[in-house]
Amino acid sequence: MITNQTTMLSRRSFLSKSFTISGMLAFPHILKGSYSNSPNHRIGVGFIGAGGNIMRGHNGLSTNPQVEPLYFCDVKRGQLDIVHRKYQKMGYTGIKAVEHFEEVIEDPNVDAVIIGTPDHWHVAIAIAAMSKGKDVYVEKPMSLTVEEGKAMVEAERKYQRIVQVGSQQRSDPNFRHAATLVRNGYIGDILEIHVRLGSFAEPMLQDPEMIPEGFNYDKWLGPAPYQPYFASRVAGNKKQHPGWRMYLDYGCRKNGNWGAHHYDITQWALGQDTTGPTLFVPKGYQGEPYDYFQYQNGIKVFRDSGKYPSMITFIGSEGKIGVGRGNHFTSTNRALQSLSLNSADQRLYESNDHRKNWLEGIYSRKKAICDAQIGHRTASICQLGTIAKQLSRPIHWDPKEEKILQDPLAMRFLSRPRRAGYPLPS
Repeated sequence: MITNQTTMLSRRSFLSKSFTISGMLAFPHILKGSYSNSPNHRIGVGFIGAGGNIMRGHNGLSTNPQVEPLYFCDVKRGQLDIVHRKYQKMGYTGIKAVEHFEEVIEDPNVDAVIIGTPDHWHVAIAIAAMSKGKDVYVEKPMSLTVEEGKAMVEAERKYQRIVQVGSQQRSDPNFRHAATLVRNGYIGDILEIHVRLGSFAEPMLQDPEMIPEGFNYDKWLGPAPYQPYFASRVAGNKKQHPGWRMYLDYGCRKNGNWGAHHYDITQWALGQDTTGPTLFVPKGYQGEPYDYFQYQNGIKVFRDSGKYPSMITFIGSEGKIGVGRGNHFTSTNRALQSLSLNSADQRLYESNDHRKNWLEGIYSRKKAICDAQIGHRTASICQLGTIAKQLSRPIHWDPKEEKILQDPLAMRFLSRPRRAGYPLPS
């Protein structure tokens, strides 16, 4: 249920100083379901995972006049306290700081959750939240395994929730423009695509350390295998140390880090959102210089070839387009950067604010720009590429049946055993 926070005087005072009436009416369309069209009825939100990444990325959402932050949740008490104090100083005196996400999703005042945990927790928390009637924003990659992703898609359908996966490049006009040009044939038939991900160092085992006071390390591990604690295993600040992102127990390394962004745009530009590639080949196999995957129509997507400076480069029969963050756009045809589409051109889903698009979906019940199906198909590419790399051989994929062909060992990698006490919700 959406609550009217008229009793939280400090919160109201903060809002009155920070937002105009026009800001309060940011969503003028007719609201459906249980949601009221009164601007005083805000979406009660719980933030699950209070690390620096989620706080940097969602600061604007937490202070949106349509949102009432109700919870911050984290298994690291020190981090949780820092965030809680910060928001109390901003006037949000009613926010609760809790260790267990179950407390957040059980509260009927919480309408939606934002999940910014490490990847191995994404799907379990998201499905549990959806089963309690909550809409979900989950950071990318949406899932850790293909089977998790399939379960997430089923839960979105079963519980009829609004899911937004945090592949925010879909809501960047620059990436949308590039994808639209590719989709409409402005550089001819696509021959190949090059993406730039970079690399992490290989993880190194370290001597076990004492678990810090106030850190629920067992719950941080959750469904992952038990491993001795050391600080760099659980670090989450990418600028200082990749931390957990290096370990396959918790993510897909660079495939899940930058690949989840760039492969998403590749899928979008090629019109492959409900399917995917059919072949994954790892670097080094029979002298192959780069990791790549290939679609049924023959288009190959190469990782880190070093041939082009853009984050994503589309090579067509009639030209090239390179696109990246910071409005980076290059093309062999300079006129394409400012080209206006004609009436016959296919238009892609338009969103210019990824988080606002999710909020609009919560009110209208229209699917977000990156729903669970889209997030699952992109995450599957990350996961399948990682499996090919682990096995040092190609894998052939049936995207319709979502099965690896003629390789029983590789098929076992589509799911992972879950540690006792941490089942996947249904």
